[in-house]
Amino acid sequence: MPGRAILTAEEMRDAEQATIDSGTPVDDLMERAGRAVADIAWRIAGRSETLILCGPGNNGGDGYVVARLLAERGCDVRVAALADPASDAAAEARRKWNGEVVTIDEAKSAPLVIDALFGTGLKRPLDRALARQLGNLVARARHGIAVDLPSGIETDGGTILSPVPDFDVTVALGALKPAHLLQPARRHMGHVLLGEIGIAAESDLTEIARPSIAAPGPDDHKYIRGYVFVAKGPMAGAASLAAQAAMRGGAGYVVMAGPERGDGPQALVMKQATDPKTLGKLLEDERIDCAVIGPGLGRDKKARQRLDAVLASGRRLVLDADALVLLGEKDGPQKLASFAQIPVLTPHAGEFDRMFGAGDESKIVRARQASKTARSVVVFKGADTVVAAPDGRAGILADAPGSLATAGTGDVLSGLVAARYAATGDPFAAACQAVWLHAEAAQFAGPAMIADDVVAAIPRAIAGCLAA
Repeated sequence: MPGRAILTAEEMRDAEQATIDSGTPVDDLMERAGRAVADIAWRIAGRSETLILCGPGNNGGDGYVVARLLAERGCDVRVAALADPASDAAAEARRKWNGEVVTIDEAKSAPLVIDALFGTGLKRPLDRALARQLGNLVARARHGIAVDLPSGIETDGGTILSPVPDFDVTVALGALKPAHLLQPARRHMGHVLLGEIGIAAESDLTEIARPSIAAPGPDDHKYIRGYVFVAKGPMAGAASLAAQAAMRGGAGYVVMAGPERGDGPQALVMKQATDPKTLGKLLEDERIDCAVIGPGLGRDKKARQRLDAVLASGRRLVLDADALVLLGEKDGPQKLASFAQIPVLTPHAGEFDRMFGAGDESKIVRARQASKTARSVVVFKGADTVVAAPDGRAGILADAPGSLATAGTGDVLSGLVAARYAATGDPFAAACQAVWLHAEAAQFAGPAMIADDVVAAIPRAIAGCLAA
């Protein structure tokens, strides 16, 4: 089930205009936005002395509404304006504010500082003096709240246009924007809360949310739950992590095959495939729902031959690590685009650049372009993982634990994707489910975890997702 919609700056403008065209005045939208922020500010800081920084646009207009509503609740509110309002709605909001308005230069900090300078749509850096003053005022406050987006952030790519202070809370108005989930912007926002203002937010870009997973039923058996095949190379530990993650991730039967028998739990079936021909023969088993190759594969001639055998199998595929590197050397995206079954690719940034080339576009744009080129679901990993499908759908998961930056966790993810792909038959849904479960398991495993701990925590993550 998809999570909340994420709108670009242009999509947000279009959604707001559609709401206005349907009969909702822009002043009403501004009033709703201001009330959403004021309610959150009240819950966070109560009657704290408050400084609100207002810009000339409608974001500043929201700030004037917040000021009026908090003052009505008994707060000591001060407003500092960058310039006079530039829109009729913002001018009306300022007219309704009965308190004093000083310049930004004259502003002195308060226990609560609310940034309503610039929100969605900012394209250029703030003036240096303004960025410095904003940073100083927020740094001296006990609490900092950003209205829609912290000033100095580009909406669609999460780029930092000018220095941005760290806020405790960011109130996303109407809908999430890409910058609310993408790094490096995300790290400055604190808790991102959605302020509902009556906008119909629809998009093929969504937040990756907690999945709903069916528990095994009375008629299920191991092959119904999913048969995952893991092809290993000389680094057997990586393949074993992927195989164990597939087992913990819901697959009913997992086979690991390679030149030598590897290590793993007793329930893991290990088969010997000393040459690519034998590997291909094992893959002829029609019960196999998904095959994984890449973790611990190696990059020599034998590794390429093993990869070719798996690619030729016609199975659903999850490709990671060395498989992506090898494919990046020989027109891999074009080759994958011809496959009947849509593969899932799970590159980190370096592997992504090797396979698809570096670029300056946002992570969302690059993932979508790669997905269409390779006709594959692409899991562009990182603290802000983007999952993109060839049909244009994409999902973002923010706030993956930094503890995942350790050896083997990518192998665990590839096994999880395979288990969910085997269970669902839907590569995009499988990738989104696996990305969420991976991050959740890492949270349970704790900050000093290793990849094996993530594997052990997967059942706990899944238990919280079982459909009622």
